[in-house]
Amino acid sequence: MDALEFLKRTQKGTPQPIYVLVGDDEFLLQQVRRELISFLLQDADPAYAVSVYESDRADWPMIRSELQTLPFLSPRRIVVVEQADAFVSNHRAELEKYLANPAPGTLLLIVKSWVSTTRLAKAVPDAATIVCKTPKPAQLPNWCVQRAKSAYGKRLEDRAADLLVQYCEPSLGILDQELAKLATYVGEKANITVDDVDRLVGRSRAADTFKIFDAIGQGQPALAMQILQRLLAEGHEPIALLGAFSWQMRRLGLAWRRHQQGIRLGDALREVGLSEWQIPQAEAQMRRLGRRRLNHLLDWLVETDLGLKGNSPLPPTMQLERLLLRLIAAGPSASRTPSS
Repeated sequence: MDALEFLKRTQKGTPQPIYVLVGDDEFLLQQVRRELISFLLQDADPAYAVSVYESDRADWPMIRSELQTLPFLSPRRIVVVEQADAFVSNHRAELEKYLANPAPGTLLLIVKSWVSTTRLAKAVPDAATIVCKTPKPAQLPNWCVQRAKSAYGKRLEDRAADLLVQYCEPSLGILDQELAKLATYVGEKANITVDDVDRLVGRSRAADTFKIFDAIGQGQPALAMQILQRLLAEGHEPIALLGAFSWQMRRLGLAWRRHQQGIRLGDALREVGLSEWQIPQAEAQMRRLGRRRLNHLLDWLVETDLGLKGNSPLPPTMQLERLLLRLIAAGPSASRTPSS
């Protein structure tokens, strides 16, 4: 089951002996974990009923003993094994046998990966296997709208949600932090508008890196370089700046590849998560880059990422400046530029 679908539902039914939370989105993992424990314990205090182990401290006899222990002031005991990939690999046979004759307690396994074809995975019901992965880019604005309403009691306008996703890294945790700040910022106002997002979130590092691409699209290479050099002078780490760079670059590069495969440019940009009002701006950026640069975009990104991680003798700031120079040098390419 998808984590977002799980969180929408009112939890009911018979608790399962084992639940598997699989994925790498820490925000979703924590949200699902809280919701699941609340469902399993009803109104009981988790302090009396929940034991937490990391994989390297968990062995099967100890875990099984915990699960068999009678609960105190709660309907059941819950045992959580974090980073449980190695635990599952080491005790797969024991877990399979346990599912055939489970104890009264409930086991929560938090793993990075979960192979659905194994006997153990097939023995765990689909409803008890909850996938906690960051939604696709196209799903993030709608998630922000729903989260603003359910968690903070605010109506986030659709275009404001699009802009928030554009300004932030694709992380539910970061988006939620920004929503919390926006809810406080607007105070008694019921709505969060585009202007609110631009004033509060638009001053962030990620927003400034987005403005670099905006400057490229408007044919202002000097401004693009000025923004980058200011961010570097303020002490921002090149690898962190590249992370924000990557968000926009990767989408343009992937959209260009789809366009090369025969997909209309507008449709390709929608596929990679851009909203209708963002597409004209992205098309302007792509026209400014031109065909030659678009063909190299993803390769340049990978090269810079590896270089910042030790694959290049150049200083990190110089590597990032070189990437930007490749994007802005000599304006648009003389070769045919993309069209929709």
